[in-house]
Amino acid sequence: MVGFIAGMPSDMNIHGTVKKMVEINFLCVHKRLRDKRMAPVLIREITRRVNLQGIFQAVYTSGTILPRPVATCRYWHRPLNPRKLLDVGFSHLSRAMTLQRTIKLYRLPDETNLTGFREMQEKDLPTARRLLHEYLSRFKLHPIFSEVEFRHWFLPQADTVYSYVVVSPETGEVTDMCSFYSLPSSVMQNQKYSSLRAAYSFYNFSTKTPWPVLMNQALIKAKQLGFDVFNALDLMDNNSFLEDLKFGIGDGNLYYYLYNWRCPSVNPEEVWLSNSHYIPFIAVPLFAIAVWHISGPIICIKVVHIRH
Repeated sequence: MVGFIAGMPSDMNIHGTVKKMVEINFLCVHKRLRDKRMAPVLIREITRRVNLQGIFQAVYTSGTILPRPVATCRYWHRPLNPRKLLDVGFSHLSRAMTLQRTIKLYRLPDETNLTGFREMQEKDLPTARRLLHEYLSRFKLHPIFSEVEFRHWFLPQADTVYSYVVVSPETGEVTDMCSFYSLPSSVMQNQKYSSLRAAYSFYNFSTKTPWPVLMNQALIKAKQLGFDVFNALDLMDNNSFLEDLKFGIGDGNLYYYLYNWRCPSVNPEEVWLSNSHYIPFIAVPLFAIAVWHISGPIICIKVVHIRH
């Protein structure tokens, strides 16, 4: 296989208008063919097939700027394993900082300490979905999850997605939720490490617990699970905890685009589209892991090289 593109139909709320769109989840091209204009061919073909299904709009993201993004978000990174991040070159020691000071700065408790905090269970799904949709309604750009989609995206699956809820001791009802997903990266030319385990903030809501307290539990869980870094975008209400929890601002932006749908630009805090839905380029060795996230009817195109 030398090229692949996939899209998934989804209901999107854009400035109060609900529109059936296709999410372009994954686009990958063999590195030897990336200057051969294969990506535009894949995009045109999936556009044709999506149009045949009666869908004429799409949403996607890119790490490069194209005309013109509807929103621009910045990545933030929270070290969980500072020693490894330094060894692989992901981060560097700042002035006047030593390795031991850095490790101490980013140290987390061994166990979570929030009463009622636990892994999401099947019985939590209806309440969690309702509360998520109530929270989503505050934003100008967000998806609408059906019951089936919510179960697929948020019910915990090892090495894929991790979801947690806070349950009130008095009522036994879900009050808050946090989640993150796994997207490891290959480490090149390093004799000690071959991969970097990254956790990405997914969808979260809070009705009772302060944001820094809730997301600190997610950091502790990610550390327990062996992740090396926790990544988040400055969208939604994330700015209310990023600096408090010692996230550092990254040097990369994620640009959100709508195809064939014009609307005013929105600020990062007005967006609720987690980037796990819209990963435009992924490394081939990680493809089998990332594809696990796809749900619903999928439109995909695979290009296979045939030797003569």
